[in-house]
Amino acid sequence: AAEIYMHRFLLSSAVRTFNPEEADWFYTPVYTTCDLTPNGLPLPFKSPRMMRSAIQLIASNWPYWNRTEGADHFFITPHDFGACFHYQEEKAIERGILPLLQRATLVQTFGQRNHVCLKDGSITIPPYAPPQKMQSHLIPPDTPRSIFVYFRGLFYDVGNDPEGGYYARGARAAVWENFKDNPLFDISTEHPTTYYEDMQRAIFCLCPLGWAPWSPRLVEAVIFGCIPVIIADDIVLPFADAIPWEDIGVFVAEKDVPNLDTILTSIPPEEILRKQRLLANPSMKQAMLFPQPA
Repeated sequence: AAEIYMHRFLLSSAVRTFNPEEADWFYTPVYTTCDLTPNGLPLPFKSPRMMRSAIQLIASNWPYWNRTEGADHFFITPHDFGACFHYQEEKAIERGILPLLQRATLVQTFGQRNHVCLKDGSITIPPYAPPQKMQSHLIPPDTPRSIFVYFRGLFYDVGNDPEGGYYARGARAAVWENFKDNPLFDISTEHPTTYYEDMQRAIFCLCPLGWAPWSPRLVEAVIFGCIPVIIADDIVLPFADAIPWEDIGVFVAEKDVPNLDTILTSIPPEEILRKQRLLANPSMKQAMLFPQPA
């Protein structure tokens, strides 16, 4: 969805020009993440072919790509591992960024320090979360936060990782194995219809890595004022120059997941309040959403 919303955003942008001679940048809309499997999951394997044919088209129809080999062009690549176009890290690393895109600027949701799938000059953006839908689930802001730790999602991905340990580098499995019976942890694979309301009743929301380090939970936690507990070593977070992630979130190393209860219960109440006050700042929420109209 980030591809579609960025495209819409740019169509109505005040800095758009119809004169290519005036342009500093060229945007090429290619919806690679909209190529889905029959059951609705992104299918990154055909993305390189789609990208190649798009670049072939713009390179043969206009002179601008060939002038710089695409150095003044940008693409939105919101796959798990950006323009490496694979959801499994080992295979993504093996593939590397599509060679044709080496000089272009990539706008992507994936960010991890010292990783072959994040090159210098790439821009990390938040994943898309539906603003209208989130708006419709808001509850009164003075509702007490009675849930200490909240998480809904997979702990294991049996279909793609039958032996376990590879998915989420074992971090999600460690959350489940250590805290499934802990009364402070409201964690489950069930996705209730009250998911957004529950986040607004929680103090901490777990944002562990999955196949990739990032997930929409980051955006949801910020929007709903739930302190994000970020479990993804070396993650590069969106708009890090504008959003004080260290001040609003809690970072827990993947190896420290077994001590999660101790880490969170030892955070002083005044620090929790300070983080909550920062999260309540409307500019924080604004930075994370794709507004309509743009």
